[in-house]
Amino acid sequence: MHLATKHLLGIRDLRSEDIQIILDTAQQFKDVLQRPIKKVPSLRDVTIVNLFYENSTRTRISFELAEKRLSADTINFSASGSSVSKGETLLDTVNNILSMKVDMVVMRHSATGAPHFLAQHIPAAIINAGDGINEHPTQALLDAMTISEKFGSLKGVKVAIVGDIMHSRVALSNIYLLTKMGAQVTLAGPPTLIPKHITSAFPVQVTYNVREAIEWCDVANVLRIQLERQNQVLFSSLREYNQAYGISKTLLQSLNKEVMIMHPGPINRGVELDSDVADSGQSVILDQVENGVAVRMAVLFLLSGRKDPSA
Repeated sequence: MHLATKHLLGIRDLRSEDIQIILDTAQQFKDVLQRPIKKVPSLRDVTIVNLFYENSTRTRISFELAEKRLSADTINFSASGSSVSKGETLLDTVNNILSMKVDMVVMRHSATGAPHFLAQHIPAAIINAGDGINEHPTQALLDAMTISEKFGSLKGVKVAIVGDIMHSRVALSNIYLLTKMGAQVTLAGPPTLIPKHITSAFPVQVTYNVREAIEWCDVANVLRIQLERQNQVLFSSLREYNQAYGISKTLLQSLNKEVMIMHPGPINRGVELDSDVADSGQSVILDQVENGVAVRMAVLFLLSGRKDPSA
């Protein structure tokens, strides 16, 4: 099984066949992670640098754990405390790292397109761990894996993406992936947080009524309010946002069905998601975290060109 791409820069660039290959390979690695000995030598002698120009906890730890489970050699780079703070350019930083014979780069950056820039200038395989407000492909892949495990397939599943669509790279990657794989997608949230012409760019529906979206969907993927990316006031207050657009136990109990609740984290508890919903039996948030390691193992393995994932 091979991907038709050397890099993972975004879901936009993947074929539906590539997405399925990654999900199938991730399932094999998830089986490996259930073993008493969770480590395989699949990427022995492969050197991977984790290049994080933005703060991250879950994504960084997940990639690091995936690399260790595959027996890769890893280098962790953080922009703070590095020569970047002295004015070194991105390309100089990476060229210096590559001179140490690095095979793959996992990159998170606040600038949209930064991983694409690197892919044009260096020979190593690049994996986008989140760039600006553009894409976060491995998050969409782990979300897809989590939905597939519950429903058997993505085709025909009704997914509501709720919250700050405007500033969310998770939302964009999910929209690309879900629509490519045959799911139905509705976007829900305040008018100020949903791009105006998104329905002309993607085969999605939009509603500003969260109850309407929750009544329609099988799965609600609830997004964090990206306060750090908003340069103007887009809603009156967090309390009022919670009352109008937050997912509460009361809302879910008023339905005549059970909706699967997802969240990419970190959760603003009491804002987009109430604690008793995040910790309920309907929530698969911890399953998403577990699947994140398997998906990232799959992506690293497939881009390495190695043959046997369970070796």
